[in-house]
Amino acid sequence: MATPSDAPGHVHGPGCDHSADKPIGWWLKRVDQLIESSMDRVLKDEGIGRRHWQALNAIAGGADTVAALDAALAPFAGSGATARLVLDQLRAQHWVQEVAGRITVTPTGSAARGRLIVAIRDYRARITEGVSEEEYRAAVEVLQKMARNLS
Repeated sequence: MATPSDAPGHVHGPGCDHSADKPIGWWLKRVDQLIESSMDRVLKDEGIGRRHWQALNAIAGGADTVAALDAALAPFAGSGATARLVLDQLRAQHWVQEVAGRITVTPTGSAARGRLIVAIRDYRARITEGVSEEEYRAAVEVLQKMARNLS
């Protein structure tokens, strides 16, 4: 099957764009890589990365045990630090505490999370710039269907 880049008269070189030839898996990995690296840049001033942000939010949302935190971070397994390591790093920053097996966000962690919520809101707006609400929802729905098909 001929692709646009195979069309007669197509010239390869600077400015040659083969992005339409890439399969969805390529784009999923590429977007994830870009989210990971750009989010880490947003979070670096606070001395954390994406896993820390996800863990902090999970704890603030009620994941108050290591098992609950592991479950909350399970979709990201294999892409970075373990839940225990992230928890230990958040505790070293005095953002969380663990007492009698229960994890809570400290006042220092709550203040940091408040600052980060603003930065992340701006970051997410940048990611979706030029994408309508309908396009965003359609993309999410397609990915959900594909995930169900593969489950």
